[in-house]
Amino acid sequence: MEREKVFKRIVFISLVISVLTFTGLFSQPVVGLDNWFNHETDARTGSPFHYLWTDSAFSGYSRWGAIFTSRGAKIFTIAKPYPAFLKKLSIYIIVDPDTTTESPKPNYILSDDVASIKKWVEDGGILAVLANDGPNCEFTHLNMLMSQFGMRFNHVTLHQVTGDDFEMGASTNLPDHPLFKGVKKIYLKDISDINLSGRAKSILTENGKVIIAENKFGKGYVFAIGDPWIYNEYIDHDRLPASFDNRKAAENLTDMLLSYTKKK
Repeated sequence: MEREKVFKRIVFISLVISVLTFTGLFSQPVVGLDNWFNHETDARTGSPFHYLWTDSAFSGYSRWGAIFTSRGAKIFTIAKPYPAFLKKLSIYIIVDPDTTTESPKPNYILSDDVASIKKWVEDGGILAVLANDGPNCEFTHLNMLMSQFGMRFNHVTLHQVTGDDFEMGASTNLPDHPLFKGVKKIYLKDISDINLSGRAKSILTENGKVIIAENKFGKGYVFAIGDPWIYNEYIDHDRLPASFDNRKAAENLTDMLLSYTKKK
């Protein structure tokens, strides 16, 4: 009789776990980092590098990836944003789409990509776009996508920094926004600004130019900045003076993006 009670209890617990799993209560946020529109390869090895989770050099995002995983998220590299892949993602990050200088045959953001990514955001996807400045980012096709969300990157270079004069890239007049909670100063080097329309809003504006923007679009959310920003070289203090809070801002951005996945 006691054995039967134990068996029933095990069956009951198993059923509860199964129900919780299928209702998504045990699911983890899935963060996909694009490696299609940004697909640079090392000239020496032929291996992909630059703004990737697996790149632990100054050029990579391994430290940002570690922040995501420390929050319980799963991180993946996305070879191409097929609609079926997008459906599996909670967050999709696109960084610095290639120019012909960076790749002999760039994978441009095409109309089908625009349509599938827009639909995915409307349905609750969280999109983060970290572009770059004028000479280093392909804006024509990227802006086909961003214009769907009321944003367009300008082909300019702002926050130019000479040598190690890091203060030239400092932003200190930071607004009251979750991105800047506990943050007094961030570093941004060689960036583009953003024109806004519709419901898109500025997060950070300097001298009348929008540097960081957002849009709550459909059931989803779009974050945009004209700089790869928090890659390994400028997330910690390997090079940056201790007065900069890029690490804290990166943690805030991670938490903010993840918080939107919970609102789906």
